Amino acid sequence: MASKQQEALVHSLLERAHSPTSAKRIYAEKVQYRPLLLRPSSPPPADQRQARRAVRQKAKALSKCKPAPLSGRAARRRGLYALPRSGLQYATFAPLKALWEAYALDLLGSDVYPPAGGAGTGSMAGASAAAKLAAAEFHGAEVEVCRSKCTSRVGVRGIVVKDAQQTFELVTEKNKVKVVPKEGTTFRVRVPVPVPAQSKEGEGEEEKQTEDKAQDDVFVFEILGDQFMYRAPDRVNKKFKNHFLKAI
Repeated sequence: MASKQQEALVHSLLERAHSPTSAKRIYAEKVQYRPLLLRPSSPPPADQRQARRAVRQKAKALSKCKPAPLSGRAARRRGLYALPRSGLQYATFAPLKALWEAYALDLLGSDVYPPAGGAGTGSMAGASAAAKLAAAEFHGAEVEVCRSKCTSRVGVRGIVVKDAQQTFELVTEKNKVKVVPKEGTTFRVRVPVPVPAQSKEGEGEEEKQTEDKAQDDVFVFEILGDQFMYRAPDRVNKKFKNHFLKAI
């Protein structure tokens, strides 16, 4: 409620423009008991059916809104790409290794077999195989560290379970997860190559030796980690050029 001093001030202001009787009436009708709306509310709907329709339309519009994709930072914060440091078994990824070997043979094609046209043909085949392997997928490949600035990493061997930009994460035969940096490291990869048995005249012992030799044939190549520090999707569109490397 307003104090007497405030009421007197309001009356004096109204009496300047109106007569005393009109001033009292205006004060009683429009000032004294006038409600003060702190937050105006929307008027009630004229029809309940229209209100329900508006609610349904709003829910339908919200259902069509697709959530925005997670950014790289948000995905890393939630650990979507992180691998557990324990519980990973080498036998679990053995089928993935076999699948990758079949993929590598299909990717390389005839480049895995020795050339029959001399040294020139061999150099061309090597360049073709290098271009294919530079853009290849290495999740599931079994790699071995053959050279490294850190000598304790030499000999580490396992299946690649994560091909990051800076590192390879391997699962070794002892069921341990090893994170090997690519910088200053050379990796060796072996791909078993099935060689068709050649028909030769001879005894059964010679045929057995030929089969054993065919089973031991492998295609071996090395990966320079310093030149391989890219994410797997980025290597697909990148063109690698042959140039001299001082570190080799």
